[in-house]
This record gives sequence, structure tokens and C-alpha cells, in this order.
Amino acid sequence: MNKDDVTARSEAPNVVMIVLDDLGYAQLGCYGSDIQTPAIDRLARNGLRYNRFHVTGLCSPTRACLLTGRNHHAVGMGFLADIPTAHPGYTGKIPASAPTLPRVLRDSGWSTMAVGKWHLAPRGERTSAGPFTRWPVGLGFERYYGFLLGDANHWDPQLVRDNSYVDGPDVRPAGYHLTEDLTDEAIRMVVAQQQSAPDKPFFLYFATGAMHSPHHVHREWADAYAGQFDIGWDAWREQVFARQLAEGVVPAGATLTERPSWVPAWNTLTAEERAVYARMHEVYAGFLSHTDSQIDRLIRTLEDLDVLDNTLVLVMSDNGASAEGGVAGTSNEHRFTHRVPESLADNLDRLPDWGGTAGYPHYAWGWAWAGNTPFRLWKRYAWLGGTRVPLIVHWPRGVRDGGAVRPQFAHAIDVMPTVLDACGVHLPSAASPEASDGTVHGASLLPTFTDAAAPAPRSTQYFEVVGSRSIIADGWKATTDHVAQGVVDEEVLLDGSRDFALDRWSLFRANDFSEAHDLSAAHPDVVSRLVARWAAEAARYDVLPLTDSLVARAADMVWAEFPPGQRVVLRPSGGPVVDEALPLLYGRLSADVEVPSEGADGVLFAIGNWTGGLAAFVIGSRLHIAVVAPGGSIRVRADRLLKEGRHSAGCRLHRLDGATRVEAVIDDTVVGSLVSPLTLPHVWQHGGTSLLLGRDRGLPVCDEYRPPFPWTGVLHSVTVESDLESLPGRELLRAALKSD
Repeated sequence: MNKDDVTARSEAPNVVMIVLDDLGYAQLGCYGSDIQTPAIDRLARNGLRYNRFHVTGLCSPTRACLLTGRNHHAVGMGFLADIPTAHPGYTGKIPASAPTLPRVLRDSGWSTMAVGKWHLAPRGERTSAGPFTRWPVGLGFERYYGFLLGDANHWDPQLVRDNSYVDGPDVRPAGYHLTEDLTDEAIRMVVAQQQSAPDKPFFLYFATGAMHSPHHVHREWADAYAGQFDIGWDAWREQVFARQLAEGVVPAGATLTERPSWVPAWNTLTAEERAVYARMHEVYAGFLSHTDSQIDRLIRTLEDLDVLDNTLVLVMSDNGASAEGGVAGTSNEHRFTHRVPESLADNLDRLPDWGGTAGYPHYAWGWAWAGNTPFRLWKRYAWLGGTRVPLIVHWPRGVRDGGAVRPQFAHAIDVMPTVLDACGVHLPSAASPEASDGTVHGASLLPTFTDAAAPAPRSTQYFEVVGSRSIIADGWKATTDHVAQGVVDEEVLLDGSRDFALDRWSLFRANDFSEAHDLSAAHPDVVSRLVARWAAEAARYDVLPLTDSLVARAADMVWAEFPPGQRVVLRPSGGPVVDEALPLLYGRLSADVEVPSEGADGVLFAIGNWTGGLAAFVIGSRLHIAVVAPGGSIRVRADRLLKEGRHSAGCRLHRLDGATRVEAVIDDTVVGSLVSPLTLPHVWQHGGTSLLLGRDRGLPVCDEYRPPFPWTGVLHSVTVESDLESLPGRELLRAALKSD
């Protein structure tokens, strides 16, 4: 590299990409909300807001678009990375032929750092054995700290540093919160980089776990909003819409779409329901304000380092607000995903600690609908409520018209070419004659940074998410009414088709900002033309075959090349074992232990916590088994003592038809048993967890002990044996796991 290249690079901007999660169009202050987000609002006042920025409607696909500049199906990310299939558009594997933004910037002289949520490594590639090809470091980041899955417990996350899981502290410090931890690490990385190479530009990808569930926040942040949302989602939405019009993030003349029938009218709710639902939004609002305060810390660090003026800061969301709490919301989203109903009484009981360590909460879907004002629907749909989100661009050296709103159409695939254009780094686009496997499908928005009248770089974009489809082309947008299968409440209550052959396409003009006026009946020719256009795009980008069923997708899942066996022997020296490296925990878990003459107590093994988990522990020389399932908990106490000598001690889990039998076992003898009308979960923790040997850490599985509660005897090993033959529906399970 010659001297001129070095000089040009030293004058190039730093890049900070802040990706929020499950944040709707209407939830930031600068987009009309009364939720306090002063740090993000300050970036907007001194930068630009885009009001027609689109994403895919789901997290992994959007993140793949942002980091490759390609449509998500074209890089194997048509769905979540958690369920890879053999179909090219759904492998969950970004191919090596798609250069990523961090790799391109790294190879062009930038330091590259990622902090926070990843969710781009497929199931089967997320254990301590790798492969690490699709972990952040494998895809071009030089440093990484965060979590690999779609969400994390903000009080007790499972974290990764570079290519290794972090065996965290036994007990986290009082007041710990994941977003604060991630921000601390982001600041450390940037400061260290600038101290060592102040003239070298950097790229920081900062992807918080907020605002994804669980909605966890220190109580004082939620309490700051006490009473603010008692007006309910109907009135709140109308107030937000008025502010959006005043801010210009919604153009004059736009129509506020009507409340759909499946969202209950606030004035029809009981006083108890209103109290519960209002508190859910207080917690969410506090969670967002807390997140904003951490972004403020990061931005002020850039100011202190005197690099903010030449740092391109982008703030966005990966999809619209989430309705995954269902109609009533949930205190523990594990219940919702395992199809366990949660009553108003359940939520009332848990209301005093909503957002605290005892739950895994998500608000009622009326707030998701309101959070996407003025649009229809939410995350996982190709309607604007799922796909149109905020985009803020802040770059004092490169942006004119601070505080302005830009109306140009844009999509997540346009972010990478925009960043590279701003950095002076060339990469072929799809329209370039030199394009090859390095082609990006997006186009640069850089001209719009300084010219409000600059044309949108593209005018056509397809959308597909869990069978929901739409297309923008020729000044129109067409959208199907398809409803996915397998999501509680939605599959029953939402209006629309459950059959691809019967799907109806609505039609809207591009200048119908909120898609309030369906013109399909008046223009059937346009509908036909756009449907054909969607089909052509689908063929081009590997969208087909369409799948709208989560069960069907799981049944088609490609298991890891080296899956865990149905019997594994684990040793404490190997450290915690992540859940994806374990056999299914339906069968036997047995610890090989030695008990000294004075007796021994402590945890033999544990996985998860009191929102979903399993632990075997000894108190007073008596074996205890604790199971926390989505529908409740099971406790089994041995009827005899664990005496001096060498023994096997643990449990057997039998998943029955509509029930579970849990047995405490010592030396192959059942010493306690209980049958409960609960079913064992297929996922112990949404954010991932590990089986710990000889201790617990973080949050406990039950109140009978406090981590770490180490085993005071000798622990040689823990054997895990799955018994798939005992499972009802084992044929489907085998198909899903590709286990013969």
C-alpha cells in the first residue's frame, strides 16, 4: 500500500452500526413516541431520519442483508439461523462467496469489532467445537463479545468472546445488566483501538439484545413511566400519529390504519387487564430508555476521543415491533413458545416483578400494533409493520440538513454499499459489468446524505418472511394476506389465508404511506403484474419452496455434521457444555460421585434457571431434583440419604403423553418419583444455556439453593443418555433431528 492510500484511509470515516432488536417504527422519540430516547434523538437532530427504510421482517435475515448487501435468501438466510435446511435459500449459512462488510473493511485497512447479538451461525455450528467459520471472527470481525442466539437473559446471559464461550462468574455483580456489559466492552474495544492506532479507522457493529424479549430492566427505569400508558394502546397510537405528522416522519395526508379486530379495544378491557397491560408497556419503555442511556455512553466516548465528527453512525432496527407475547402478553415467553396458556391471574401474580430476574416477559400484542404506528401488523410479516423501521444517519463531516427527513426508498441490502461508498471502498454492484460472486444487490444511499432531492437508488424489492410476501415495484406495493402456522394466537385470530393457493394480494400506491387504501379490486391487472414480478424475484434469489409452518421447517432441518450422540460422558475439567452439544434431555442424567465420611452437599449438575431449567443437588445428604417447565415446576426429594462412598446419583425424565414423570435415582434405584401434567420443554432457555457440572452459576433453577453451591464431594463425570424410544411422536422428532 502506498503513501497516498494510507493518507486516504486515515481520512476515511469510522463506522458505528447500532442495530436495535424488535423496535417498531413509532417507538423512538424522534419518530413520534413519548418514550424518552434523548441520545438517539440527538443523533437524529444532527443527522438524517429515513421514513421509507425497510428490512426483512425477521432478525437473522435482516442482519444477513446488512452485513452482505445481498438479499437474505441469496445468502441462505431466508429464515432464522436456528433451523437450517438443505434448500439453498434456507441453509442458515452465509456462503464464502459473499464478502461481508467487516471482511471488506478489514481487508481495506479498518479495525473491525462486533459487540452484542449475532444470530448468524446455524444450529449445529454453535458449540465449543465450532466450526467457527460463521461466527463473527470467521466472517471478518477481528474482535467479538456477545451472544450467538436470537435473545439472551439480560440478567444472566450466555456470552462468547471471540471463538470461546465465557465461563462467567458464579454470581454476577449486583445490578448487572447485559446492555451495560455490552456497552462497557464496546467502549473498551474502541478506546484500546484508538490508543494503539489513532489514525486507523474502525468499524464497530453494536447489536444490543434490546428491545427483544425478555423485557428486562432495573425497576427504577420502568417506574419512571408509572401511569403514562394508562390511556391504553388506542389513544396512545393516536397521539403518536399526531406527533409523527408534526415531526414529518409521516407525510401530510397519510391515513392512520384502523385497529384490527384481533387487537382488543382498550375500553373493552377490565380494570385488572388494563393495569397489567399498562405495566407491560412501562417496563418496555424503561427498557428502551435504559438502552438509549447506554448508546449515549458510547456516543459520548466517541466525542471524548474526538472522532465523532468523522464517524458514520447508523441506528436502525432489524424488524418491526414483536407480537410474540400473544394477545395477553406473557411473564415467561418460554410458556408462549411452548403453547402453554397464561392467564390474567398468572400475570397479575407476577406483575410486581415484571421485568425482574424471576421472569422472561413480553408485552401484549396491542402494544406491538401501536409500536408500529401507523402501519399494519408486526414482526414476521411482509406488511409495513414488520418491514418498515427507523433509520438514523449521523455523520457531521458527510451529512447536510441536520434534523431532516429523507423519503427515499431504502432496504437493509443498501446499507453495505452505502457504508463502502462513504469509506471510498469499491465493491461491484449487481448493475456493474465487473460484478462477479462479490456482487451486492443493494445500492448506495450516499447521494441522499447531501441532496434531499437525490433519487432513490432502487425502486424494486421483494419480501418474504415465513410465507408472508410482498413486492414494491413500478410505484406500487402488493402484499399477501398469508398467515403463518404454528404461532399461538396468530394462527387462530389473524384474518387472512392459511393456504398459499388461496392467498389474496392487496394493492397500494407507493405514495399511500401507511398502506391504508387497498386498490386491488380496481387494478387487477397491476396485481397480476406484480405477482408475476414477485415470482421472478423469488426464482432469482432462491426464495422457493415456501414454508409457513414452523413444525414442517423443523422436520426438514439439517442436523450438524457431527451431532451429539445419544449417550455422552461429560467431565468437569471440560467446563460447561452448551445445550446444542447435548443429547435431548429425555432419559437419564447420572453423576459419578464420591461422598466423604462427613457427607457432601451441593449441585451435581444444572442447566438453565428458574424460567426454565433442570438441577440435581444435594442438601443434608439428600438428593433433590428440580425441573422448571413452561407450565410449572416439579420437585422430587429422595427418600433416603446419599451415604459415604462412590455412587451414581441423578435423575430420569420420562416424557409421557401429556405428562412427565421425574425420578430421583441413586445407584440405579428409584428413590423418589413424581408424575406431573407438565411437558418437558424442547428449549430450556431461548437465549441458550449450558450444563454445568459440580456447581451452578448466575440464576438458580429453584429457591432451595443459591449459586454457585458447589458440590463438596468428588465429581468424576456426568453421563447423559437420551431415550428417544419413550417419546410420543418420536418419528417426527427423528425426522427433525435427522437421527436414525
